[in-house]
Amino acid sequence: MNSKYENMKIIYNRSKIGWYWAPLFVAFWFLLYYLVVVPSFHSMPPLKTVQDELQQPGQFIGERAEGTLLRLSKIGPKVVGSAANEQVAVQFLLSEINDIIDGGRDDLYDIEKDVQIASGNYLLWSMVNVYQSVQNVVVKVSPKNPTTEAALLINSHFDSVPGSSGAGDAGMMCVIMLEVLRVITKYETPLTNTLIFLFNGAEENPLQGSHAFITQHPWAMNVRAVVNLDSAGSGGREILFQSGPDHPWLMKYYGKHISHPFASTIGEELFQNGFIPSETDYRIFRDFGKIPGLDMAHTLNGYVYHTKYDRFNIIPRRTYQLTGDNVLGLIKGLANAPELENPDKYAEGHMIFFDVLGWFFIYYPEHVGVIINICVCVLVLATIVVYIWSMASNTGMFRRRIFAKFGILAALQLCGVLLSVGLVICIALFLDAVGLSMAWYSQTWMIFGLYFCPMFFGLGILPAIYFSRTKEHGLPLGYGIQLLMHSHCLILTAITIIMICFNVRSAFILLICIGFYTLSVLLNMATCAHKTNFLWLIPHCLCQLLPFMFYTYCCYASYVVLAPMQGRESGSNPDLLIGVYTALFCLLLSPFIIPLLCLFRKSKTIISLFGICTLVFIILAATPVAFPYVEKTAVQRFFAVHTTRTFHNADAAHSVNHTDSGYFVMPVDRHPNSVDSILFEGTNLTKADRSTCDTEIMCGFPIYSSRWVKAVDNSYWVPGPEPNKDYLPTLRIINKESTSRTNIIFTLEVAGPDHVSIFIEPRQGAKLVDWTFTKEPLEKSLPPPHYVYWSYALDPTPMRFNLEFEHNSEDWSGATFRVAIMGHRIHDDMFIDKDFREFLARFPPWAHVNSWIGSYNSWQL
Repeated sequence: MNSKYENMKIIYNRSKIGWYWAPLFVAFWFLLYYLVVVPSFHSMPPLKTVQDELQQPGQFIGERAEGTLLRLSKIGPKVVGSAANEQVAVQFLLSEINDIIDGGRDDLYDIEKDVQIASGNYLLWSMVNVYQSVQNVVVKVSPKNPTTEAALLINSHFDSVPGSSGAGDAGMMCVIMLEVLRVITKYETPLTNTLIFLFNGAEENPLQGSHAFITQHPWAMNVRAVVNLDSAGSGGREILFQSGPDHPWLMKYYGKHISHPFASTIGEELFQNGFIPSETDYRIFRDFGKIPGLDMAHTLNGYVYHTKYDRFNIIPRRTYQLTGDNVLGLIKGLANAPELENPDKYAEGHMIFFDVLGWFFIYYPEHVGVIINICVCVLVLATIVVYIWSMASNTGMFRRRIFAKFGILAALQLCGVLLSVGLVICIALFLDAVGLSMAWYSQTWMIFGLYFCPMFFGLGILPAIYFSRTKEHGLPLGYGIQLLMHSHCLILTAITIIMICFNVRSAFILLICIGFYTLSVLLNMATCAHKTNFLWLIPHCLCQLLPFMFYTYCCYASYVVLAPMQGRESGSNPDLLIGVYTALFCLLLSPFIIPLLCLFRKSKTIISLFGICTLVFIILAATPVAFPYVEKTAVQRFFAVHTTRTFHNADAAHSVNHTDSGYFVMPVDRHPNSVDSILFEGTNLTKADRSTCDTEIMCGFPIYSSRWVKAVDNSYWVPGPEPNKDYLPTLRIINKESTSRTNIIFTLEVAGPDHVSIFIEPRQGAKLVDWTFTKEPLEKSLPPPHYVYWSYALDPTPMRFNLEFEHNSEDWSGATFRVAIMGHRIHDDMFIDKDFREFLARFPPWAHVNSWIGSYNSWQL
């Protein structure tokens, strides 16, 4: 051993902290989460009363909005075509608007109102959405002697799904708009641009009212931007989850004028890439109006979304004030935005944006984000190299040996990452395979044991074993742990570089992690604290406080949004989504905290407790403790349609081949057989076979919307008595004409209830080449059967349309096409008979059944 090495040799001090301090260390982070993070998420301003308006004129008054929603929600379900929606709700809104106009400053503003009645059709998803006589209530506020024709659109909807009063979705946003309209017109509010308030009467149908306005209303031609307000829950903080596109100036106004920010680029990218099973009017304004905007929605308590439990009394009172302050401030800002005159001039790309625990809002252009990301990545790489270089001098070890140790620890950390993620995926697949998925649905604390604990165990156990077996010839323990964390920082940096290359704006989420960790390393190097046994922990832990709070805040917010949504999705494994999402956040959060447990004595035992906790929670998942559903709070969703079915032959008389009746039941989530034992065992009810799937479109089931198509495989038919048949849709062949030897045109007329689904499937070499509706599905060559959804609000005139088929030969023998027509009477509960009510009563209390009368009729023409 040379003298240089002897002079620089140090005595490896591998002393550890007593194991009894470990619970306090872990408890500190838990307390930080429960005492700071969770309260920050739920923080809302106090409700302002009508009395406060006397001292603070011009402020949003939450109490008035609350009272308005109480009266609006008392109307009950407001389904398109029902008297409640088309008459009572419309008159209610007009009455409120008239009161606002009477109290407004007519010397400052011109206020106009209009009730739009419109019809049209367009392609939505793979469905042709045909609407007839739907209604919108529209208010336009313009300054006297305006200097510009530019207008800002503020939109929400007052209609609801069947069986729900729609208090949260989206009656609350409507009353927010009414109060904002009142404040702006009652007080001297500076106004450069015109404001258009659209109270949309057909959003749940879906998205028909917004299409009617943006494509047909004369005021729409001057709209330059939109603020869309919607809901996927019942109150709470509204999240901004879509912006632009390509109009970053909108985000500047959000950041400047929103009092209580809640927004994230992550949410925007998740939504726009289909991870969120929902859609809003924002899509219609963007795609058909070509206008930019901001899309905001309430997400708290998504369990009641689209159920009868979406009621006025469960909305947190302070929600009115929080959302009202935000919307009023934003509208005031955009009302005077010069960019609104010519938004295309400012279409400069995307923005990166996020709030930090609701305390403040950060936003910057995408190109600035790329520069920041690259600079931080370069700083990380340089810091790690300098740290390892200086470590050789401090320890007296050869640099190649230090780098070799770093390589070993990097490989160890990578193995830990793979192990932890692998454990999570295996648990998610196992729970789903044995029918125990969604154990966390109503008990979200189960996520900790099922997915956080295996991540902590997998990330910590390998380093704990390694450090316990390298006591004599390894680095000082503090150096080893720091190198381990350096290696994880390097892994995250590599992922960040990949995300930069693929223009993923959410790369900022990794940047916070590696940036604060690098800061702690630089502080330790500057103070030489990294050379000590434990002093380096102070800068390290201090620099982890904000990232810890930020990531746990994002994680908590994500569970508030995502967990209830899994009760509305039957296709994919919900545990896999929640597990992988948890794993991703753990890879940002825990690798800079969990390795610190190796500093405590009995570290392997301490870390093994996370593994034991995982096993305990897996066992709990098989007990009633983890039963996913709770009455009124977190219900399982079903649709049930009392249906009569008639299948016709292909003969000239279209004689009836078969007729029957029963109950079509469609489970919505991952547990389609959860009520089988309750419905069928010990009763005279049976599941019918699915033989009709081979001969009938959609298995002969009365499909209501395009989202039902994906759930057909989980649906079933229960034979039962015949329902009321007064509402049955009818099909008439008005004309049949050959235009050439290979082409034929059918003119058909359909009449029936105000919600009808029509499926058209060409037969025997025929191809649908033209029809009355939008040509987009034919131009895109969407596979048959072609789906037409038809609804009407005021005008029940039968729908007449043409179908032109082209045959691959001149032989037209046999049927040209099959057509299935499903009628739905979704808003007249009085027609539900005793037998159906008894069937619905068999469902357990924790099941929410949306029910109505329907029909299925098929012909071969």
